[in-house]
Amino acid sequence: MTPAPSILLPNMPPAESFTDAEAAVARLEALYAQASQFLMEKFRATLEGHRPPARVRAFYPEVRITTTSHSLGDARMGFGHIPVPGTYVATITRPDLFRHYLVQQLSLLIQNHGVPVVVGPSFTPMPVHFAVTAQPALTVPQEGVLDFPLRDVFDVPDLSTTNDDIVNGTARPNPDGSGHLAPFTAQRIDYSLARLSHYTATDPVHFQNHVLFTNYQFYVDEFEAFARRALGDPASGYTSFVAPGNAEIRAPDGVIPDLPRLPQMPTYHLKRRGGQGITLVNIGIGPSNAKTATDHIAVLRPHAWMMVGHCAGLRNSQSLGDFVLAHAYLREDHVLDADLPVWVPIPALAEIQIALQEAVQEVTELEGYELKRIMRTGTVATIDNRNWELRDKSGPVQRLSQSRAIALDMESATIAANGFRFRVPYGTLLCVSDKPLHGELKLPGMATEFYRTQVSRHLLIGVRAMERLRDMPLERIHSRKLRSFEETAFL
Repeated sequence: MTPAPSILLPNMPPAESFTDAEAAVARLEALYAQASQFLMEKFRATLEGHRPPARVRAFYPEVRITTTSHSLGDARMGFGHIPVPGTYVATITRPDLFRHYLVQQLSLLIQNHGVPVVVGPSFTPMPVHFAVTAQPALTVPQEGVLDFPLRDVFDVPDLSTTNDDIVNGTARPNPDGSGHLAPFTAQRIDYSLARLSHYTATDPVHFQNHVLFTNYQFYVDEFEAFARRALGDPASGYTSFVAPGNAEIRAPDGVIPDLPRLPQMPTYHLKRRGGQGITLVNIGIGPSNAKTATDHIAVLRPHAWMMVGHCAGLRNSQSLGDFVLAHAYLREDHVLDADLPVWVPIPALAEIQIALQEAVQEVTELEGYELKRIMRTGTVATIDNRNWELRDKSGPVQRLSQSRAIALDMESATIAANGFRFRVPYGTLLCVSDKPLHGELKLPGMATEFYRTQVSRHLLIGVRAMERLRDMPLERIHSRKLRSFEETAFL
């Protein structure tokens, strides 16, 4: 009598070397599809009452490369090369979603080092929760629903491989001594893809390479209006607009159905070929939301993200509706202190700053000294207490004065700091909506006509800045300023 197997595994092909990035990614797609399909079939059978006779397991695919030379290739680039010889590995998920990114990164490695990449199954189990996410009709029940513990049969998410150790610079080599090729593990990416769908009510496939964050619903209305105008202009290059619920329109008069309940962070996508469009996320108020959104969007490896929202103006010379271009950040948000100490400087990025200033000039038709009438450049403070002005003024006001801060909000420094941490280019352009230190609190009826006009321009400025960045070479946007002396080869 043949004994029952202790583990049921799919029949995966052995590892294979590739010198063509397209072929390597095609193999990654095949391996991922085979593993996830195997898990889905076994899981579906389990839900129908056919419990497998043994543990069910499938592994993520992986890509690895071994170099023996210290050659950097084009050292002007901050990515695409391995500075220290050795073997480096990345587990891969959803290669269909990341196809362009993977081809790009693997092509650079093969070109810069002149060695093949090896693609095969990894030793990291694929949790059944993540394998079934592509099947909306198939959901994993909570513990206790089935008549046996799910983890007795299937692998579940493992926090030992679902963390930010790599991007935080605290990761140790893999158990086999290999280094890390990519900033995130496959499980970490899968976790964020699932969270993105939950928080934004849109599928990650719709996210574009240029992301705007806002804290005010007005910007959503303006973004939809801009999107409809763009869809009516064939020369714009924009192809569709996606709203929460994955409602997609391709014509300016398309109908977007109302959702019975909006998600926590309503997200909208103005799509363009190759993911070169713009995504707008209404993160609401607070650094916790800002961190949550950027924690998960970072795995998509966007080319830039920016905050375009409201702030408190701290100078008497400012008026409601004035713009603030952040060139430094005072971090009192506290949500990132454990991941990125406050002593770490968050520098302004020249490419983003120039794109934003040129966009302001274009939209307002002001430049040079005249531009100073409506825009100031300076330090933006981000705080975690929305009602900070009700506390004793001596503490916070003194710190704001010493830092030379010109504006205060609850999201910008968090978004910038997480951009720095995740190597995503970042920027901030805010609009003054109140001046609490000068008696102009944010109250109904205070908005002037100038303020309303400026707010309507604000979203357009963010869009124009992103369009400028879209036309820049990738290596200019993802500059070496965001890379440390021990970096992953993948962007």
